[in-house]
Amino acid sequence: MPRGTTKSAGHLCIFLPKFHCELNFIEFFWGAVKKYLRDHCDYSYAGLQKNLPGALASGDLTTIRKWEHQMIQWMDAYREGKGTKEAQIQVKRFGTHKQHSDRRVYESVARVFDQSYPIWLTPAR
Repeated sequence: MPRGTTKSAGHLCIFLPKFHCELNFIEFFWGAVKKYLRDHCDYSYAGLQKNLPGALASGDLTTIRKWEHQMIQWMDAYREGKGTKEAQIQVKRFGTHKQHSDRRVYESVARVFDQSYPIWLTPAR
């Protein structure tokens, strides 16, 4: 039911395995938002309301794309049948190399995607 409802509303929904936050790069974004809020906290609700737009805008697109590429590496490792520890070693090894994945999203494609979903790029007010 959720898939049909989501699709008929014109949205794209990607269902990910439960309990695998390394496969969901939005979790890294929310972690960065929460860190920003902790760093700028005055322990008041008014302060939270004031800082939330800045926290949401603090994640730059380049960093989000790096998290996405890291997620792809985790998925590749799991597809190869690696366990969690072996997958972690493979992802870390890939992250230290100066090479790029053949699955890299080209900048021109990324720009088209970003224009299709402008909410990700909307600056905080």
